[in-house]
Amino acid sequence: MHSGRGKSLKTKMRCIVTAGPTYEELDEVRRLTNFSTGTLGTELTQYLTEQGHEVVLLRGYYATCRLETRANTAQVFTTVADLRERLRQLGAQGADAVFHAAAVSDFTFGKIWNRAADGSLQEVQAAKISSRVGLLLAELRPAPKILAELRGWFPKAYLTGWKYELEGDREQAAARARGQVEENQTDACVVNGRAYGNGFGLISPTGTCEHLPDKPALFATLLEKVLAKVQKT
Repeated sequence: MHSGRGKSLKTKMRCIVTAGPTYEELDEVRRLTNFSTGTLGTELTQYLTEQGHEVVLLRGYYATCRLETRANTAQVFTTVADLRERLRQLGAQGADAVFHAAAVSDFTFGKIWNRAADGSLQEVQAAKISSRVGLLLAELRPAPKILAELRGWFPKAYLTGWKYELEGDREQAAARARGQVEENQTDACVVNGRAYGNGFGLISPTGTCEHLPDKPALFATLLEKVLAKVQKT
């Protein structure tokens, strides 16, 4: 998306940012969620809008970040299915970049069972499961991988996924991020967390890992890479 003329030509992009956690319902009262404040995605949104770009922010219902979003459009998502549908609909409108920083649950709830005194299992269904029923066994089913579908919805966009890694060392964390890029046909993966250590690693489709010491460096580098792709097309 372009505006301006001649030497004053400036590329103005439409970006989508996801931030914060999804949740899945055990019953109408209890929920399974990821730990995520939504701060990084919100700060990325602020940076992009300050640079003059249009941003649609999708932020999780349980995101605790209270910073002003400054997004042109903001939506609140709940479950994995809800976030997936919102992104699918936005795909019809197109975007220059999608920064998928949300902490999407890997699991949804399947059936819930109570183990009776004789060891048999009985399925439990209730609006609010009583704690008096005793030991419960919950079936966790793999949730749909939203990242795997983004290329189909946004075929020309610069797609960035995230990997928050706790186990192993920096090289192992980077290797898992490389796998994400290859598997999902994204343009980049941001890796961070205890396994990676301080700062962020930005993994490209060639497998290189560019170390970025802090959020300002990460945001500026991501924007440079998106602009480079947009200006080529």
